[in-house]
Amino acid sequence: MDAHFYAVNVEWIADKKGILSSPELTQNVEVATPPPFPGGIENTWSPEHLFTSAVVSCFMTTFLAVANNSKLNYSEFKCNAKGKLEQVEGKYLMTEVLLEAHLTIDNEENKERAIRILEKSEQACLISNSIKSAVTLTPIIKISNE
Repeated sequence: MDAHFYAVNVEWIADKKGILSSPELTQNVEVATPPPFPGGIENTWSPEHLFTSAVVSCFMTTFLAVANNSKLNYSEFKCNAKGKLEQVEGKYLMTEVLLEAHLTIDNEENKERAIRILEKSEQACLISNSIKSAVTLTPIIKISNE
């Protein structure tokens, strides 16, 4: 596969807030410094949220591809993610992303296979593979008839 580029622009609008846009997309996203930092703004996407969302959304799209290729039957997938920001040796780092993947399948016999597919998806996720933060997956499997 050839290299791909993804164009994203940011324009400062006021205080510690800006607008993310892309010539490739129709939606814009308001972004700001998060509340833990001086002048941080509540209820607005931050770089830390976007970092965490890149990991979890890539995990989802990778899972959808792996599950499809594996012919896994499932009726629901959702994943909660928490990005951990901490100071290490005087620098702020996103040190870990915790993924809690909830998957509903149709029978107990596929539970171990579903877990393996979730784990394979995390291992194959290109964003997770591109960052130095630890990514920790906790799979939670539900059987639809329970």
